[in-house]
Amino acid sequence: MLNSFTKLLEADWQSGLLAILAFLVVLTVLVFVHELGHYLVARRNGVRVEVFSIGFGPELFGWWDRAGTRWKFSAVPLGGYVKMFGDADAASMPGQGLPRMTQEEREVSFHHKRLGQRAAIVAAGPIANFLFAIVLFAGLFMTVGQPFTPADVGAVKEGSAAEAAGIRPGDLIVSLDGKQIERFEDVQQIVRSSPGVTMDIVVRRDGRDITLQVTPQLTELQDNFGNRHRVGVLGITRSGGVEYVKHDPLSAVWRATAETWNVTVGTLQAVGQMIVGARTTEELGGPIRIAQMSGEVASIGLAALVGFMAVLSINLGLINLFPVPVLDGGHLLFYAAEAIRGRPLGQRAQEYGFRIGLALVLTLMVFATWNDIVRLPIFN
Repeated sequence: MLNSFTKLLEADWQSGLLAILAFLVVLTVLVFVHELGHYLVARRNGVRVEVFSIGFGPELFGWWDRAGTRWKFSAVPLGGYVKMFGDADAASMPGQGLPRMTQEEREVSFHHKRLGQRAAIVAAGPIANFLFAIVLFAGLFMTVGQPFTPADVGAVKEGSAAEAAGIRPGDLIVSLDGKQIERFEDVQQIVRSSPGVTMDIVVRRDGRDITLQVTPQLTELQDNFGNRHRVGVLGITRSGGVEYVKHDPLSAVWRATAETWNVTVGTLQAVGQMIVGARTTEELGGPIRIAQMSGEVASIGLAALVGFMAVLSINLGLINLFPVPVLDGGHLLFYAAEAIRGRPLGQRAQEYGFRIGLALVLTLMVFATWNDIVRLPIFN
């Protein structure tokens, strides 16, 4: 008994260590890509970058480059920032000394750049995350292959939405909700994000295209990580397993771009469903759940970890585009107001906006972390 218990502790310790290491690697890479986007476009526009930090808080170690930028790793590895000349802090609030700058200093100050330049620098971070996801997906599609399963129906579950719609075994799904279907995975993506939504489905039966109406049933599923999701289900299966098709570089990039778009749209749909109450907010996860999932995915293999990193990169880019002060989208919102008004918002208005945005972000982080904690095995 004692020997079995010791082995169990060793296995838990090893899986926990793997989760932490995978989480740190994934997060460090994604944060680096995001901040590198800001850095490169800032340097391209003549802005002096003072600090490039992975993490927040006290510096662990770092170095200076020839351009005068301090590259460093900080103690709290939950994000990062690029501090540019003229910034008061990591949130890029304007510094108090802006009016007293010399002409030479103004030329390298972020806040003295044209509106379009500032907007491009801010948007470059999220854009870098989307481009990185495309690169990762394309690499997978060229080497491992893309899941590409014909959208034919092998079986129809009794009492399912598919049976109610008149779908039969042997049907080939041609289009769903006005979207052309190439593979079974396309059907899954649309159905999962559309519980209770009636849509047209075109199936090819005996050489003829037949239009039916189907309403995916709202179903609660539990994934491999113990997370529960409310999704739409048709109740159909295929007769064969999943197939993987490798693509040439050009096709891989094209399909990777389409996959990035699909994940983005699916994520926005899920957020919208949470807002209107169609999906539970218990699906929101924080750093603990990301660490758990990183470890589980890493144990499956490198290809699974790369795919997971691509999805996280999309989510990181998307979240940063939300119009919340403190995030990149909040800065872009202020720039939009500046473009309309013809002058920047007042210092006090920006400060209040950043305080409200920081409060919202911290509240969301606490809520997501609480969701993570109540899912720990000790509470089950």
